[in-house]
Amino acid sequence: MVRQRADWMRPVDERIMEMIRDEGNLTPQALDNFGVTSRSHASTRLSELRRYNLVERPADTEGLYRLTETGEKFLNEELDASELAPVDE
Repeated sequence: MVRQRADWMRPVDERIMEMIRDEGNLTPQALDNFGVTSRSHASTRLSELRRYNLVERPADTEGLYRLTETGEKFLNEELDASELAPVDE
């Protein structure tokens, strides 16, 4: 089986989520340090992934992101991301 991405997703999104899964909670700067993408691009993509509940910010943190259960399901090929609806904050 292959991960089912949504039209709004970019190839780097999977790499971002994989890195968070493998390394634990990360900031956009950490993703830049790991060579995944620039800090500013990571920040933009994390905001979009958060809109679709694939990542979240732990309580009382600034700029730190972790993978959600939905994000885990996507990475494990158990979820079609095109079926996700954006969450209004």
